[in-house]
Amino acid sequence: MAEEKKKRFTKRSLPPNVRLAVEAALGRKAEGVCVLDLRELSSFTDFFLIAHGTSSRQNAAIAEAVVAALKPAGIRPLSVEGRESADWVLVDYGSLVVHVFSRAARDHYGLESLWGDAPRLDF
Repeated sequence: MAEEKKKRFTKRSLPPNVRLAVEAALGRKAEGVCVLDLRELSSFTDFFLIAHGTSSRQNAAIAEAVVAALKPAGIRPLSVEGRESADWVLVDYGSLVVHVFSRAARDHYGLESLWGDAPRLDF
C-alpha cells in the first residue's frame, strides 16, 4: 500500500476532491496555489491546499468557492475557521485541509517551509 501511495504525485493523480478544490480556488483568482502531499508525513490529513488572495474579501470568496465546489459531490467541511477576519481561512475536510492566507500571513506562518519535506505541486 505504501508503495502505491509513493508511485506518482502529479496533477493527474490528485484525488477528485483535491482537484475540484484547486479549480475552485483558481476560479476565484487565488495566487500561489500549491498542494502538499502529506500522506507519508502526517496522520491528521493527506493533503494541504495552500493559496493566498489580495484582500480579506477575496480570501473569504476563495474559501467559499471551495466549499461550494465540493458540496455537490456530497463533501462538506468538518470545520471552517477564520472566516471573520479572513487573514487565514482554514477549511478542514479531514483528508484535505485548505489554507487561504493573506500574503502577509502566508509569509509569516510559512507552512510550505514547515512541511518542506512534502511533495509539492504548484498551479
